Amino acid sequence: MLMQTHEARLSALREELKSRGLAGFVIPISDEHMSEYVGEDSQRLAWLTGFGGSAGSAAVMTHQAAIFIDGRYTVQVRDQVDEKLFDYQSVPATSPAKWLAENVQEGDRIGYDAWLHSRGWAEATAKLLADKGGQLVAVDGNPVDAVWQDRPQPSAAVAMVHTDTLSGRSSAEKRGDVAEWLKQEKLDTAVISALDSVAWLLNIRGADIAHTPVALSYVVAHADGTAELFIAPEKVTPELQQHLGNAVTVRDRTEFAPALHGLSGKRVAVDPEYGVAAITKALEDGGATAIAKRDPTILARAVKNPVEAQGHRDAQARDGAAVSRFLCWLETEGPTGQVDELAAAAKLQACRAEDPGLKDLSFDTISAAAGHAALPHYKVDEDTNIPIPPGSIYLVDSGGQYTLGDGAGTTDITRTVWIGPGEPTAEMKDRFTRVLKGHIAIATVTFPEGTNGGQLDSLARHSLWLAGTDYAHGTGHGVGSFLSVHEGPQRIAKTAGAQGGTLEPLQAGMILSNEPGYYKAGEFGIRIENLVLTEEREIPGADEGTWLGFENLTWVPIDRTLIEPALLTADERAWLDQYHADTRALLAPQLEGAALEWLERHTRLL
Repeated sequence: MLMQTHEARLSALREELKSRGLAGFVIPISDEHMSEYVGEDSQRLAWLTGFGGSAGSAAVMTHQAAIFIDGRYTVQVRDQVDEKLFDYQSVPATSPAKWLAENVQEGDRIGYDAWLHSRGWAEATAKLLADKGGQLVAVDGNPVDAVWQDRPQPSAAVAMVHTDTLSGRSSAEKRGDVAEWLKQEKLDTAVISALDSVAWLLNIRGADIAHTPVALSYVVAHADGTAELFIAPEKVTPELQQHLGNAVTVRDRTEFAPALHGLSGKRVAVDPEYGVAAITKALEDGGATAIAKRDPTILARAVKNPVEAQGHRDAQARDGAAVSRFLCWLETEGPTGQVDELAAAAKLQACRAEDPGLKDLSFDTISAAAGHAALPHYKVDEDTNIPIPPGSIYLVDSGGQYTLGDGAGTTDITRTVWIGPGEPTAEMKDRFTRVLKGHIAIATVTFPEGTNGGQLDSLARHSLWLAGTDYAHGTGHGVGSFLSVHEGPQRIAKTAGAQGGTLEPLQAGMILSNEPGYYKAGEFGIRIENLVLTEEREIPGADEGTWLGFENLTWVPIDRTLIEPALLTADERAWLDQYHADTRALLAPQLEGAALEWLERHTRLL
């Protein structure tokens, strides 16, 4: 009989911990690759607690338990997780490690799965616990899995070839670059464990994680340009084997840990962010020296080559037409009060699916009406779904994964629109226009090479700061090439983030989002998001050195109903008018009838 209640699941986990002599256990949203998004078989936190967000963790002890989330999920966690079972804890004010250290007793053994945590996390947590007389213990087999009776099987989808025509560079070239890096760093081998890094390095893709086209696998890359791919045999087709060639040895995924043991005497690079603690331990137990180094593919794949850049442009043009058809439909149907958040998301997906190049969405659509739009990472489901109220703001953040024959791209766009009848309030128009001013500031900035995203972030916030308000998320994240919609290391934000991305100097070829926002709790939210490509700029009379700016990639009208023209400068109005003229020129040939009329009307001069 399956355990249907979260109370029963928590009780079963506690019994399992007791049988193992453990006083507690930590449950993250993670997999063996430290992925942001994980497969159904790795959704341990959701199964145990009911929490459906994409970031969070829990700690379970004998008589108490807590769930840890950041400010994005303050409302959601209270809707989904029973407060009688789990205390709500806010990150970064606290953390599972701090909470455990506050509650641990002398001699308590706290378990963790070394395949789901980084070595840095394990070492820091072990120290905190030791200071209070506790001990952090790596478990043999995850205790959640032991009581998760109906746990889904890992995806069996086959891995697919991502051709050189789509990637712009062969896997042999990329492996050659890694080999050269290893020699320069006086290393023998690199463990590539991040799924998008594996996909990029070998020019393969998959369908093992929803909306992110990756295959569950590892690569061990060597200084002679050869590599070993560890992947489930059922995922390997003859086409894939032929594509990989003789220089890449295909091995069963189950052989990965033993292979690490076999690297005795080797100096092996392991990424401290994406290499889990179990990888480092296996290497050291086998006599290898594990060297903490950033995955050598991360920066290389962040800098798009000309083929990848053109693939993005082509995908964005197709995606812009689909989003425009949706917004045309919504303008007519939204004011009836008969469209709810789920129906709107489904219609948008249907508009995208008219394009044969669409392979998947790039993430679950954020379809947010009224007060839900004030939750930056709101995820609609059957329980939260509401009708879009006439006379309100509606926010939709969405994207697609496209392959187009000779190109590929990943899109991500947010539009905030007014749903009639009536007019937006003066406050709504003020806040929307200030967000737009921040968006334009990023879109038009020119900066010297060596500038990082943290140095640009305040440009997006300046107009909001003048009104005494701000937004609690980053301004821009990297985007992959038919890969993850969130890709490092670059970002535009106040805080460093993963791998210190805010401090990463921006380079020509990097793609980022440009998405300032404003959120009034319980009432409305605003975000305007385009993707931009970093490019070199010629400035007459400039000092020596390289100067950079952003090429806009996303083309969908910005709702003029929500703009207060008096707040815009002449240059900002000129930018908006030119943006709309360019949008009309690009999208008009792809639209007809009502959608074309909608485009022409929404791209007139302000």
